[in-house]
Amino acid sequence: MRTYVVAGGTTGMGNGLARHFLRRGDRVTIVGSDPAKGRRFLDEAAGLGAADRAAFIRADLTTVADNRRVIDEVRARHGALDGLVLTAMRYFPRRVETPDGFEATFALYYVSRLLLGEGLTDLLEQGDRPMIVNLCGVGITQGTIHWDDLSLRDGYGGIKAMLQGGRATDLLGVAYVANHPEGRTRYLLHHPGFTDSGTGSLGQPAKAIIGLLAKLFAQPVEKSIQPILDLMDDPPAGRLLAYDRRAPLPTSLPTLDPAAAQRLYDRARHLLTTDSRA
Repeated sequence: MRTYVVAGGTTGMGNGLARHFLRRGDRVTIVGSDPAKGRRFLDEAAGLGAADRAAFIRADLTTVADNRRVIDEVRARHGALDGLVLTAMRYFPRRVETPDGFEATFALYYVSRLLLGEGLTDLLEQGDRPMIVNLCGVGITQGTIHWDDLSLRDGYGGIKAMLQGGRATDLLGVAYVANHPEGRTRYLLHHPGFTDSGTGSLGQPAKAIIGLLAKLFAQPVEKSIQPILDLMDDPPAGRLLAYDRRAPLPTSLPTLDPAAAQRLYDRARHLLTTDSRA
């Protein structure tokens, strides 16, 4: 029996992975903001006779306080983890600043994943073939890190924020491995491709357009999660793994630049320990 935490496990691919783990007999804790979706997961677990293997933590992962509370709750429940799956994503059409002073997309795509990964590393190191899975857009070259304006106060756009978040989360995997050189935990950056995983955070007309495109062209969640499951169950050699669906990507990609990764990691850590604002 393995033990997994899935951040963003109430919807989309996160939910698909969590339900797969549960059905095959693993322990699963999902994290999300919607209590109704969390209850549905727990009800499904009860129907499978797996209520004792399932847990839901309600949290707003854009806030530092809730990420730290999630870490505390997971640590109180488990002595070891086999996997931490980071799938939480949301589109913010208008700029939202979190209580900690971060732009909400950056907070969700980078700060939350940094906090959860670092905060649960010691539990992962106790697991069997432990892995952090970071659902992202690795291999995509659009977007940039706005070093002088991480919180996008000057000229915010929802797509601009998502593209910066995508490049940032790619860099996080590089920084994690570099800052844990003696660790056993692998870090998988995985681009699943266009997946029909819901349009809950979108407004109209984008919601209708993306929904139609998903029905026509997107692959179902069940198909998108299979490469991740295969990589988790039979991981290749190496600490940092980058995949576009089933295709391995070189970790020497310009978007995985080690110097940029360390710069962003250090910047975020500094902001988390001071009263500075991004």
